[in-house]
Amino acid sequence: MTAVSRRSIRQGCAVMAAIVLAGGAAGCSVRDLGTTDRMSRGLIVILPGIEGRGPYNYSLARGLDEGGVTSAIEIFDWNVPVPGPGGALINLTDYERNKNQASRLAQRVIAYQDAYPGRAVHLIGHSGGGGLAVLALESMPRNRQVTAALLLAASISPNYDLRPALRRTKYGIFNYHSSADISFLTVGTTLFGNIDRGYGPAAGAVGFKRPKNLDAEGEALYARLHDIRWTRQMAHYGNPGSHIGWTSSPFVRKYLAPLIVEQQANPFGSMQLEDPV
Repeated sequence: MTAVSRRSIRQGCAVMAAIVLAGGAAGCSVRDLGTTDRMSRGLIVILPGIEGRGPYNYSLARGLDEGGVTSAIEIFDWNVPVPGPGGALINLTDYERNKNQASRLAQRVIAYQDAYPGRAVHLIGHSGGGGLAVLALESMPRNRQVTAALLLAASISPNYDLRPALRRTKYGIFNYHSSADISFLTVGTTLFGNIDRGYGPAAGAVGFKRPKNLDAEGEALYARLHDIRWTRQMAHYGNPGSHIGWTSSPFVRKYLAPLIVEQQANPFGSMQLEDPV
């Protein structure tokens, strides 16, 4: 083994440990954001990263609430109940389990839509949760859509085919990414892989790549992909382009909440495409 390889492995292990230690296992309550009144206005499901439920999710939820979002906000626990780096590694690498968790989330969305037809539904996934959000969209039936999915520093391969997921959205997928996210979404995902088990820099660092030779439907679907790159202006709102910066409450209030509020005003979107027969 070369010195470069050993150094890369050590750096990757440090990255995995940092994910867990930074997030912690502290539970955060958002029960006051899930009242019946708020449920009647819409639903936002937050998907944590591989560190599990913790303060980042809480910061994100509070930022939405403070930014004027009036719909219900809940955190979907898709992670294994195993603390420490071991649990985080399982959350990142157990693809079959994650597919099952994505199906469970899809059923949660369907149950909500059956109870509250016509309301806006948003999925917001941070890090590994961004990858899981895409898998959940793919798990939804052909006749179901959410309003939109917001991916924050998503751990999913940039060449992942988003067409099945985009079909399940009205306004599309909004992918927030930063090239400064090197330790987590370049080194970490190159060594340990992304949620889809592709290895290399994640879409949360470099954005998504459009497939080649798209047909007319594919072009229309990819028009719903919105790749949003980090800018210096975002640093004024607590987001320095780091892996965690996207969950900063001031950033969420300024950039994410207004987008959701606007879409909630017209939850049916401007374009709906049927699956090809």
